[in-house]
This record gives sequence, C-alpha cells and structure tokens, in this order.
Amino acid sequence: MTTDALTTTKISVQGVTKTYPLGRETFTALDRVSLDIADNEFVTVVGPSGCGKSTLMNILAGLDEPTDGKALVDSVQVSGPSPERGVIFQQYALFPWLTVRQNVEFGLRTAHVPRAERRARAQYFIEMVGLEQFADALPKMLSGGMRQRCAIARAYAVDPSILLMDEPFGALDALTRVKLQEQLLDTWSKERRTVLFITHDVDEAVFLANRVIVMAARPGRIYDVVEVDRPYPRTEEFRLSPEFAALRNRVWHSVYHQAGRTAADSPSPTA
Repeated sequence: MTTDALTTTKISVQGVTKTYPLGRETFTALDRVSLDIADNEFVTVVGPSGCGKSTLMNILAGLDEPTDGKALVDSVQVSGPSPERGVIFQQYALFPWLTVRQNVEFGLRTAHVPRAERRARAQYFIEMVGLEQFADALPKMLSGGMRQRCAIARAYAVDPSILLMDEPFGALDALTRVKLQEQLLDTWSKERRTVLFITHDVDEAVFLANRVIVMAARPGRIYDVVEVDRPYPRTEEFRLSPEFAALRNRVWHSVYHQAGRTAADSPSPTA
C-alpha cells in the first residue's frame, strides 16, 4: 500500500496551537500545526522531548482542547472523547481484576452489545493478537508485550475508525518491541484503521509508517514529513535494506540536528 492510494482525508488538523499558563507567562506546546491524514493511513510522529507529540494526540483523542485552530475527524470538529477513536497508551491501562477476555469485552459491555456477539468479537481479536491460550488469564500473569497485545485487542474490539497510539511499545525490551511492531502491522493489514502512532524511536517510526511526521520543539511544530513509499507487509529484509537505512538517516538528522534552529529556520513541508 503506497501513499498514492490514500486519498480520502480522515483526520484534519488545522492551525492548531496549544498554550499553557507558566507563572506569569505562557508555554506554547503546539504552534500552528496543520496536518491531514488519509483514511486507513498509518502515520508515525517522532521528535525531540517536549515537541508536543502527546499534546497533539490528546487533542485528537478529545482529552484536551486547542487554544486556537481545530482538529476534525470526517470533517466534524473533535469536541470530546469518542468510541470512534481508540486510544492506546504506553501504560497498558488494563483492569487488573479482569481476565484478558473480560478486558477485551469491556468496551463492548459498556456499549450494551449482546453477550453472544460480545464474546464472539472478543474471541476474534484475542486470536488475532495471539492470546487465545491466555484468554482467561489475569494481566499479572502476562508479560509486558502480552499486556500490550491485550490493550490492542481491546481497542480494536469496539471497532474504532481511528487508533491513536502514544508510545505503546516504549517500555518494552528491544526484541519484544520488534515482534510487536510486526504483530501490529499484521493486525492492521487485516483490520485496516487510520493510525496515528507516536514514538521516540526512529527505526520504529520508519518501519511502521506510510509517512513519518518529524516535529520540532519549543514551540512544537511540524519540521519535516518523510514518505515511506514501501509496500506492506514490511519484513526483516526491508529493515536491513539500504533503503531503510537512508530513510532512517533522514529522519534521524531531522530529529536530532535541530539544535539552535528556530521556527523561522525550519522547512515548511506540505503534510
């Protein structure tokens, strides 16, 4: 799947600015950020600490409001949380007293989905993320990677059109992280959603995305947009290829060679 095939705008961020009071002054977390994301596109966001990645996600999730500008989903302004936007955080946010199956069913239960349908949908996504042998296990019995797979299954089960993922693999060891990246893309290839995936890992950003959005800090803004015009599925061959290395190097330099640059110095890519 290439970005040429992605045409219908799903998410539109239009001139979003977010400021917070800081003593007698204000701190600008986001400065006039504009970005369009196509339906079923997989976009990663990477940037230095303090660039507003999580602030942007919280605004799209409806957990925060912009100071200026607006965020739209399907041309409707975001005004609060919605089951259409599934959110997955670094901390798995599973209910420790519920089993894997009960955690995955939780959103369906609150939506009053009939028991038989609820069970069938939960089972489908539990199997999709490879946790069928642990469906009746409590979270404390699972590894970190398994807990995150449970969180992903729970998010998919309520059938959101958008997945917002805030460094979901950030606390995992390198090998588990690579395996979950491949698992996530496998799940996404079967159950397409629009994905905004925040990460601090450049390799992860390039491996997963149709496009990598590089942000600059103080104030947070879009610094670069890197197209990853490589078909799915992504394999180890791609990860070890010269093409991957070239894309990684471009993103790396965009992220880590911003010292001393101001907003006026930054390029203005069309996102």
